[in-house]
Amino acid sequence: MRNYKTSIAPSPLPTHVAIIMDGNGRWAKRHSLPRSEGHRKGAEAIEPLMDAALDLGVRAVSLYAFSTENWARPRGEILNLWKLLNYFFEQKIDYLKARDIRIMHSGLRTRLPSATLRTIDRAVQETTKNRKIILNFCINYGGRQEIVHAVNRCLEERRSLSPITMGDIERRLFTSDLPPVDLLIRTGGEFRISNFLLWQIAYAELVFMDVLWPDFRPRHLYRAVYEFQRRERRFGGL
Repeated sequence: MRNYKTSIAPSPLPTHVAIIMDGNGRWAKRHSLPRSEGHRKGAEAIEPLMDAALDLGVRAVSLYAFSTENWARPRGEILNLWKLLNYFFEQKIDYLKARDIRIMHSGLRTRLPSATLRTIDRAVQETTKNRKIILNFCINYGGRQEIVHAVNRCLEERRSLSPITMGDIERRLFTSDLPPVDLLIRTGGEFRISNFLLWQIAYAELVFMDVLWPDFRPRHLYRAVYEFQRRERRFGGL
């Protein structure tokens, strides 16, 4: 097995890595386990991922944790996801503080249970002074919905009839404090964006990996970054 970590050059490195964590359900089915166990196992992959991102010098990681479309899933599965989120922050808050990881939330607050909102807000507040890396949880998130939300905020706050600019929208996105996405990784072997960070990935490099999210390891991140470095980014130029 190739050691991609040793093949990574000092630069360029992605500043912001976004990940569509796909495959929890299929992992559970493959192991004859309930879907909730797949989600729990997937949550265990986050800490080693962040250790690897810190090792590389990545400044921000965005995780697609719960989409606006996921409300169509069975109610019991959704409730288990909220319990898992609460458990993750309760168990990992000391780790997050020790590693200087700042938590952010991108997504709509509507429909989220009050207990879940309190958990998210507490994690954000307790890590607000951390500076080494940002871990952005995209919960109740949809890319189209985010853009509509930003445009509506522009309309509500505008003081003139001047046209809305890209800068106006960017300042009102959930990710306004984050740099654009440089590298988007999707696990699970699917080749879709699934309404994730549509504005932010305009010039991102896309890497699709045939590994289910619970099986994602630091070596997979190193491999994706190695692939990122092999590409020529022209941003529309020559």
